[in-house]
Amino acid sequence: MANAAVPEPSVPESAGGLPRHVAIIMDGNGRWASRRGLPRTLGHRKGVETVRRIVRHAGERGIAYLTLFAFSRENWNRPQAEVSELMNLLRHFIRADLDELVANNVRISVIGGRADLSDDLIEMIDQAEGRTRDNTGLNLILAFNYGGRDELVRAARRAAEAVARGELSPDGLTEETFACFLDTAKFPDPDLVIRTSGELRISNFLLWQSAYAEYAFPSTLWPDFDAAQFDEALADYATRQRRFGAVPVSIAKP
Repeated sequence: MANAAVPEPSVPESAGGLPRHVAIIMDGNGRWASRRGLPRTLGHRKGVETVRRIVRHAGERGIAYLTLFAFSRENWNRPQAEVSELMNLLRHFIRADLDELVANNVRISVIGGRADLSDDLIEMIDQAEGRTRDNTGLNLILAFNYGGRDELVRAARRAAEAVARGELSPDGLTEETFACFLDTAKFPDPDLVIRTSGELRISNFLLWQSAYAEYAFPSTLWPDFDAAQFDEALADYATRQRRFGAVPVSIAKP
């Protein structure tokens, strides 16, 4: 069976609560560039600047986990030049920002498949995770070469292999034990998922984990997303009553 402990489920928050885990679909880089007559690659570079701002601000606000959807499995279908740019941006981010992230006590984790990535990029990811492994501040999780369906298939394969080895019985495969085989086994589920650019879809992101997440869909394109808009999403989240399929105690009482 997987070595990771079963993650604790997110606890329902009362009004005024701060989300423990925020996940962001960083959408709109290409459109931001196109509207300015610029190459799409410049939009992605501008988006990295937003990543830096939001990572710093999330840490200052006391967010424990921040997951950023950086590169999806479907992004391989984009023009090769754009794919190469996205790969190079992750390389640049690690080279340019790792020392600051270490100094700010940020812990980096990268989820998603690695079989399609180049050896040098895998080595850089391993280095970033290794250097920050003992940090105790913000957990920064980069979903890179990630797809929710792909993650579920890989998790199901690992679970089946555990059953075949006799390490897990079929009856022992529950929601809790299955979660141990996910890329996010050591993280709590996201409480709030933000998708920028105004698109109203989840694009194969954290399908299992976000089953009971709250969603925010600001219309701002990712390069223009700032700390104030992040705080607006947090404030709106704080007004919501999370029931996880139940009803408020006042209504449940006979």
